[in-house]
Amino acid sequence: MCVEQLRTDTICALSTPPGIGGLAVVRLSGPQAIAIADACFRGKNQLLEARTHTIHYGQIVRADGSTVDHVTAAVFRAPHSYTGEDVVEITCHGGYVMYRLVIETLLEHGARIAEAGEFTRRAFLNGKMDLMQVESVADIIHNQVVAAQELAIKQLGGSFTQWVRTIRDDLERVAAVVEVELDFAHEDLEFADRDELRRRLNAIVEDCRRFIRSYTGAEILRHGLRVGIVGFPNAGKSSLFNALLGRQRAIVSPQPGTTRDYIEEALAIGRALVRLYDTAGFRDSDDAIEVEGIALARSILEQCNVVLVVNDLTEGQNHSDGLAASLRAEFPTIKHMLVQNKCDCVCAVPPRSENEVVLSARTGQGISTLVGQLQQYIEESTAELDRALINERHVAALRIIEQHLVSAIAAVDARLPGECIALDIRTAVEELSTLIGERWTNDLLDRIFAQFCIGK
Repeated sequence: MCVEQLRTDTICALSTPPGIGGLAVVRLSGPQAIAIADACFRGKNQLLEARTHTIHYGQIVRADGSTVDHVTAAVFRAPHSYTGEDVVEITCHGGYVMYRLVIETLLEHGARIAEAGEFTRRAFLNGKMDLMQVESVADIIHNQVVAAQELAIKQLGGSFTQWVRTIRDDLERVAAVVEVELDFAHEDLEFADRDELRRRLNAIVEDCRRFIRSYTGAEILRHGLRVGIVGFPNAGKSSLFNALLGRQRAIVSPQPGTTRDYIEEALAIGRALVRLYDTAGFRDSDDAIEVEGIALARSILEQCNVVLVVNDLTEGQNHSDGLAASLRAEFPTIKHMLVQNKCDCVCAVPPRSENEVVLSARTGQGISTLVGQLQQYIEESTAELDRALINERHVAALRIIEQHLVSAIAAVDARLPGECIALDIRTAVEELSTLIGERWTNDLLDRIFAQFCIGK
């Protein structure tokens, strides 16, 4: 663990969005927060004498005695505050000017402007929240979907942290028992029953894998279901794109290769946003721009959750089977669906599998069926998210933990000495401690807090 010294200066910043509004909140935190606020506050009572968690009405005044604004000042005494330090939150009138005058007055009395995320960083260093809760604060600020907000609130409440601590303590006990065997290595004694050890490690591995799987569903709620629309030229990709949106967004033309770049739009389906990507048609071409468009389409698919391969039924129901098969091989982790388009131009054909939809983008026939399948995929992917992962760092850490525990299980099965088993378990324990912030480096904190705004 790299120890970062808590700064002893007092910081201030605007904690509400800048711009036109009824109110603005300026936050002040540090050992001199109450004294600095009191030096420029004029009210019925002095803030230095105020009890914690009380609100006081008064005026902010400059050094020359001129009034800046009529405000309220909320006092929070350490350690019972967001940062764990003395905190004063000054609520002034909104707008582009007033909060700046309040901050200028605080700076005149010895405060400094906070760095990005510094309030929350101090909260972490003062033990007010763990690292995963810190990251949930950033998610709460940036989330735009209610369901994703609910996940972040659960993580802020510490549900995942509790699981990590429970698993870590369990692994520490297991490692301790296995390590006792090292003192009796010459007697070839085993204090940890290997079958029970394997069972406990397997259970933790399965928990890790369940959380890793949950990340996909959480990402769908946070950022939307990414759906790539691909196919041969003139299969009706842009027509399908427009039909799903319910409006004319992409240019539709009988001339092949109309779409060179990709087009992105979003619509709501069920409890999540769906981000649609209309891409260039896949075919061999000597046109440098078209080739670039196809390469760009492939890069878009790498980010997608679902790929809709659009087939022109007038060319035959199996016309795009080869393209669909090659894309499944190239992107095996993505859900693939074959959309049989232009059913209004041919005799009725039934879908050949549950991942095939027959429709007409021109008339709208079958569009509701496709929307229903996308909604079903969203519901299935987000069905069990009581303790879902919502952060890429957490997923990466759990994958490392899973690898070490699988290695430990392999050592158990191979009847290797206890020290080989204990080494992997201890490494997993260290990774769990890093996950919740009991072990950390300044570089890790810098990366996390870079996502924060100045006032948080």
